[in-house]
Amino acid sequence: MLDIDAEKVHTPVLLSETLELLEPQRGGIFVDATLGLGGHSDTILAASSETRLIGIDQDATALKMAGERLATFGKRATLVHSNFSAIREVVDNKEVDGILADLGVSSLQLDSETRGFSFRFDAPLDMRMNPDSGDETAAELLKRLSQDEIANIIYQYGEERHSRRIARRIIERRDRGEPVETTFELADLVRRSVPHRPKDRINPATRTFQALRIAVNDELGIIAKFIDDSVNLLKTNGVLAIITFHSLEDRIVKQTFQRLSGKCSCPPRMPVCQCGAVKKVDILTKKPVIATETEQHENPRSRSAKLRACRKI
Repeated sequence: MLDIDAEKVHTPVLLSETLELLEPQRGGIFVDATLGLGGHSDTILAASSETRLIGIDQDATALKMAGERLATFGKRATLVHSNFSAIREVVDNKEVDGILADLGVSSLQLDSETRGFSFRFDAPLDMRMNPDSGDETAAELLKRLSQDEIANIIYQYGEERHSRRIARRIIERRDRGEPVETTFELADLVRRSVPHRPKDRINPATRTFQALRIAVNDELGIIAKFIDDSVNLLKTNGVLAIITFHSLEDRIVKQTFQRLSGKCSCPPRMPVCQCGAVKKVDILTKKPVIATETEQHENPRSRSAKLRACRKI
């Protein structure tokens, strides 16, 4: 068994708002597709003795820690080491009553001194949410891609307007036989590339680190398919709730929900719908739910969180 440091068990964002939408007190089978340290799952299981949960996470360390946290619920909690994109295989195509996905990087990962997610620690530039996957690390990505490809990733996923300058300096180092391999090396390079004013709220390296993390884990590429698969798994009146922390993620969730609610996105003069819009759900959140001022003050991580939900009809 693992000892869980209470200080490292982060408070799950938008907890009460998520529970209000999922209604786990009604009982049934719920899926926490991004289990993390089990904060949301703990409360879902506590809502009713008739509620069961399947928790999915690709981070084996997080899975073990969540397993200890949820051990008191016994066989009502089933934890699976996998990516949320494989939800159909994990659930084995069984119908479920509710699904939750919190798409933010976990506090466990950000606070790790060895995983390379944060520029607060000097570590190998890894950034894989599943370090046992054998997939390409961030450092390997920067060694392989062209200057234009690196710039496009930083601009598209990080919305960093100095992306080309950053990419040029990454390539200059690589051409000198000094590829960027650690978090401190990348953070220092970005700081020297991006103008920074004392009043700026975020570190200049934040957007670049975010962009590389998204690219390494293909975080945007799997969201739409995950939503389609999740809706197909839901029972009638089942609820899918998704929390995002990035504008591009939120846009994908919003547009996919709209398509599944039957809203056609084809040009007005298109004689036949080509976007595949078919009404399968009712959208429960016309606008994204955001954290209250109190929660934002108590948990700064919640400031960028947006919650959207839909109900299968």
